[in-house]
Amino acid sequence: MIKLNHKKLNVYKSSIELVSEIYKLTNTFPSSKNFGLISQLRRAAVSIPSNISEGSARSSNAERKRFLQIARSSLVEVDTQIEIALTLNYLNEKDIDHLSDLSNQVFAMLSKMMQ
Repeated sequence: MIKLNHKKLNVYKSSIELVSEIYKLTNTFPSSKNFGLISQLRRAAVSIPSNISEGSARSSNAERKRFLQIARSSLVEVDTQIEIALTLNYLNEKDIDHLSDLSNQVFAMLSKMMQ
């Protein structure tokens, strides 16, 4: 793997942890949801660190900010999909305690970086 500076960022590390949490949680979903909610949740979660990485490789501040905005938007998408999973009783509030903390941390860090 390439040794790049963005891998040292707390927001990147936390977003990777968030992806791991999403994968663990979605493993408990009914298997019939593999090509629906599970797939969408996982793709949106992976998009967060992917856009942080890509933005870090850009040369202009405007480009970096745009990728951070996309990462934050993907995080909001994950939040919506988790809310749907709660509504469908695939998860309960206790299941997502750590995920909620991570999501709020990542959202705050991304917002600060965009300023």
